[in-house]
Amino acid sequence: MKLREELPCIYLLLLLVAQPLRIKTNNLKWHTSIRVQAKPLSVTVSPTKDLHHLSSIHVIRPLSKAQPLCWRILTVKRDSRSNEQPMLTALHTLFLREHNRLAKELHKLNPRWSGEKLYQEARKIIGAVFQKVTYKDWLPLLLGDETSKELPPYKSYSEDVDPAAANVFTIGFRMGHTLVRPCVYRLAEDYSPASPEPAVPLYQTFFAPWRIVREGGIDPILRGMMLNKAKLNRQDQIMVDALRERLFPVVNNIGRDLASFNIQRGRDHGLPGYNEWRKFCGLSAPNNLDELADVLKNRELAKKLIKLYGIGRIGKTLTCLIGNQFHRLRTGDRFYFENSTVFSSAQRRSIESVTLAQIICANTNIKKVPPNVFTANDYPADFMECSNFPVINLTPWKA
Repeated sequence: MKLREELPCIYLLLLLVAQPLRIKTNNLKWHTSIRVQAKPLSVTVSPTKDLHHLSSIHVIRPLSKAQPLCWRILTVKRDSRSNEQPMLTALHTLFLREHNRLAKELHKLNPRWSGEKLYQEARKIIGAVFQKVTYKDWLPLLLGDETSKELPPYKSYSEDVDPAAANVFTIGFRMGHTLVRPCVYRLAEDYSPASPEPAVPLYQTFFAPWRIVREGGIDPILRGMMLNKAKLNRQDQIMVDALRERLFPVVNNIGRDLASFNIQRGRDHGLPGYNEWRKFCGLSAPNNLDELADVLKNRELAKKLIKLYGIGRIGKTLTCLIGNQFHRLRTGDRFYFENSTVFSSAQRRSIESVTLAQIICANTNIKKVPPNVFTANDYPADFMECSNFPVINLTPWKA
């Protein structure tokens, strides 16, 4: 996972597509920031000021004759899934704003730097910050007690490690679908329900970024994400109906089934059954009802699986598979931020201090956030004023 290939949702890889999105004439010199366009208004604004609540959008045409005032909005970022649902759009927009904020601050520190230098250095910092938040803040919560085993302290880059995504990881990491709640929650500044619609059914938000532009921006959505807990992965409800029965109804009259997609992907890719991956991870491979019931901690579910498949092929493998993948992504990436050749020790210390809470405070009008946005938090007990979360110290980047 080389740095130049990270965050495609912000940094476009195709030169002919990326260059038009980089502002060429502003007070930060050439090619420093990433533009936000609103075509019908003939306005170009910075994501860090002016229309601060907007995403990086390009309005191109009415959504339908039935909704003449609602526009189909396309993100100008490389990842077309930025519009998939508002929570994803909010996070992509947040990091786009942080890029522009960093470029501005780096310009203050180094007024002689060219726009290209400012752009690339801000991009490098963003990539490192994203790595830090992922590896140091989020993955330990996901992997739990097995973190130290699967992701021991970083040692060094190794050219012998292949960081490419394993086939099984592309299926296993879809466990994130089980964490999705049935609604997109929007909260006011005091974290009370935001009117007029504080809980929008998830299926009504697919590819509908106009809900951000016309209904309060990304701040209410980020507040909802910080306060509302992820869905529990229950055996009686692995995935909410919004994903199983009503996926992308805005695009198709009949909703799709994400769970069936995930199962079919595994079949299309010819992946072995779960028992084989349990063996790969050094776990037991259940061969009968009693053994499977012990693994699942649910005898009735074990009976149903055996009745359906003949012999159960399911087990607790995700921690092993996800940990293995992220270990290779880190060790096989010579641009990983902890590699001693990428940043100075002072720069690494600055990056290590960054949290997602800091980034939210620096790039939105949100006043209070929890110190760790990835844990379950209660308002107001677990929330603090943004003044307690200083932005990254860029002094080590002063030339």
